[in-house]
Amino acid sequence: MSTLMVPPVLPSPRDDAKHLHKAFKGFGCDTSAVINVLAYRNASQRPLLEHEYKVKYSEELSKRLSSELSGNLKKAVLLWMPDPARRDAIVVREAFSTNLDLKAATEVLCSRTTSQLLHLKQLYLALFGVYLEQDIQYQTSGDHEKLLLAYLSIPRSEGPEFDRTMVENDAKDLYKAGEKRWGTDEKTFRSIFSERSRAHLAAVSSAYKNMYGNSLKKAIKSETSGDFEHALITIIQCAENPGKYFAKVLRKAMKGLGTDDKTLIRVIVTRTEIDMQYIKAEYRNKYGRSLNDDVHSETSGNYRTFLLSLLGPN
Repeated sequence: MSTLMVPPVLPSPRDDAKHLHKAFKGFGCDTSAVINVLAYRNASQRPLLEHEYKVKYSEELSKRLSSELSGNLKKAVLLWMPDPARRDAIVVREAFSTNLDLKAATEVLCSRTTSQLLHLKQLYLALFGVYLEQDIQYQTSGDHEKLLLAYLSIPRSEGPEFDRTMVENDAKDLYKAGEKRWGTDEKTFRSIFSERSRAHLAAVSSAYKNMYGNSLKKAIKSETSGDFEHALITIIQCAENPGKYFAKVLRKAMKGLGTDDKTLIRVIVTRTEIDMQYIKAEYRNKYGRSLNDDVHSETSGNYRTFLLSLLGPN
């Protein structure tokens, strides 16, 4: 008799809905039962579950979660439920409206690909009835504003190809616009960083180092400041290695006194279905410690359980 590999039974949205409903019933909420369902459902399973829940119990799952959960766990779960583009729209809108957080908005906008940004812009308008560009104009200014608007409006190739001559010219232009002169020609930085593909920018960064001995990142840090600097650094680092960039953001959120939970939630939830394995590897390489262990020691209770479930095994 052949021993057939039996595929694991895929959870049905109907069973999930039942389990959740049961967890909400009675006195208090069976939070670990809720986490055991939601933390293990991917972006294509979660909407089916939400739909099933609404049909079966005629209420929005998100509303119910909002009333059953609290604190950081509630924030993390509610951000986890939508698909990635909608989630990005929610994060950016909150960063521009409820609690002004230009760092969060800049991080999301400058770390996404052209196609992700296109989707984000459409959803932003559909969800909030306002153009993303309007919110940017309203809340940001100067070179930061100009860079974000250009970054959103210019289509960039997402392929691996680049032109070597153009790369060297860009490296020269950036050197002339920054380190070589007195003062900084921000316009050159803005146009190169908003018009070029990731593959091209990564190549510019290594050409710059070969030609001038200094890293482009160091040049940006000494030539620019504030939100504009943060946007440029995000663009260049995500062109070279997004995993390393987000490992650094997470480390910063947990280092020193207290924990920046907002950042912790945003990064873990938004990157889990994109590149979390790379982020964990970069984190270990760079800091010689495991991301899971650090998250474990900086959080507690069900909130900790949920984040660690998203991170997956150590």
